[in-house]
Amino acid sequence: MEARLSFVTLGVADLARATAFYRDVLQLPQVPMPDGAGVAFFELGKTWLSLYPRAALAGDASVADSPTAAFPGFTLAHNVREKHQVDEVLAGLAARGASIVKPAEDVFWGGRSGYFRDPDGFLWEVAWNPGFPHT
Repeated sequence: MEARLSFVTLGVADLARATAFYRDVLQLPQVPMPDGAGVAFFELGKTWLSLYPRAALAGDASVADSPTAAFPGFTLAHNVREKHQVDEVLAGLAARGASIVKPAEDVFWGGRSGYFRDPDGFLWEVAWNPGFPHT
């Protein structure tokens, strides 16, 4: 895995409220998205901050979302350049002892992704997104 962090995704209770806070209060540069996209992106150099409804984020990672669950409410993401690299990176991580939470699969937004958990329970997504401008 290359030494790079692509996204920090925060699972939020109220997407509109959180988006307004990051855009208006913190004055972060928001990336335009189509109405109803259900996600907000803020470009912070080569790392992006994304806001996504907490329950939907837990569902995307195939983990439970409850106060007692092992889901911390956000994920970290590592984007790869080519689709096949999602499987390769996850396989390499598993071979070195990482716990795979969700194996690589084609996903609804047109890319491919899977998740692993670090030793403290934080979730990392390994993703290929054909619409993402940089990796």
